[in-house]
Amino acid sequence: MPKHTLFITGAAGYVGAMLVREFAGREDVKTIIGLDKEPCPDFLAGIPKLVYVQMNTADDWEQEVARYTPDIVIHTAWQIREIYGNHALTWRWNIDGSDKVFSYSFAHPEVQRLIHFSTVASYGSFAGNTTEHRFTEAERFRKSEYLYAEEKRIAEEYLEERYAARANTNVAVAIVRPAAITGPRGRFMRIRFGLQATLSGQMKDSFVYRLVSAMVSFVPITPKWLRQFIHEDDVVGITERLAFGPGIVGYEAYNICPPGDVVHGKDMAKAVGKRVLPVWPWMVRLPFFVFWHLTRGKIPTGKGAWRGYSYPIAVDGSKLTRMLGYRYRHNSFDAFFYTDGKYESYVPAESRRHNA
Repeated sequence: MPKHTLFITGAAGYVGAMLVREFAGREDVKTIIGLDKEPCPDFLAGIPKLVYVQMNTADDWEQEVARYTPDIVIHTAWQIREIYGNHALTWRWNIDGSDKVFSYSFAHPEVQRLIHFSTVASYGSFAGNTTEHRFTEAERFRKSEYLYAEEKRIAEEYLEERYAARANTNVAVAIVRPAAITGPRGRFMRIRFGLQATLSGQMKDSFVYRLVSAMVSFVPITPKWLRQFIHEDDVVGITERLAFGPGIVGYEAYNICPPGDVVHGKDMAKAVGKRVLPVWPWMVRLPFFVFWHLTRGKIPTGKGAWRGYSYPIAVDGSKLTRMLGYRYRHNSFDAFFYTDGKYESYVPAESRRHNA
């Protein structure tokens, strides 16, 4: 059995750490080089196959990684939250860092597969979007004032350019564009400022967070607000299929989002046991602006972020099933509401919800 060596960026992050931990258990994996600007987390302690490199993707890591000749590269590293007052640093970490990962993959003939994590947010949250339309991979990303979506769009453009000019013709590229990722690990092991944590009242470790939680004692929803969720176990399963499964050739992008109904505002309110308060987009935009500057970015409501809470982006994730046969394990609402999954043991007993 051939043994693979993986290079996973963002190894200390939500998705990257799960990939390291799960793939280290595979018999056909010899070594995993995990790169992250943060120290190795306790979650990854004691994994003998892991070589941890504490560097930013924008640093000079190539020589260290090349020593292990990885044949599979998985790029999850990203500074999702805009750094207040420092776009240049965000750009360096995300765009320059990604370009170094792409360039490395296309310059080394031993690399057989490159998996890049993008986002559905780059389709763009605009007033003309409808709740019925489902964006497909055939539709181009649109320019956005929301920095996270815009930098992801630019990163994909760079990747496409690098692929067209590649020296390594053996490498296959798979881009995954996930809907909102959730699950027991994301909701209970890594509580951070976000939609679910805010609406459920989990953000209580500072005066500002307690204030925000008090303000959302109801669920404010705009007329077209909706969400799609993908379970963290599906994200790992899909990445495993792309990294190790057959039939991965050429250059393909995949929306990763389960089929079925989207999650509307009333569904979110039901999930967190709160009432709905109808609002209009301008009523979302104003507090986003105030909190962004008042907290100097601690509450991540930077320029354009209000659009994602006002206008819908719904995608069709069926290409993955049609082309590769992957069947999603959890639908969108179940991923958001229930605690089923590989990491349910970390959920307090009183918080567990099983999908019978």
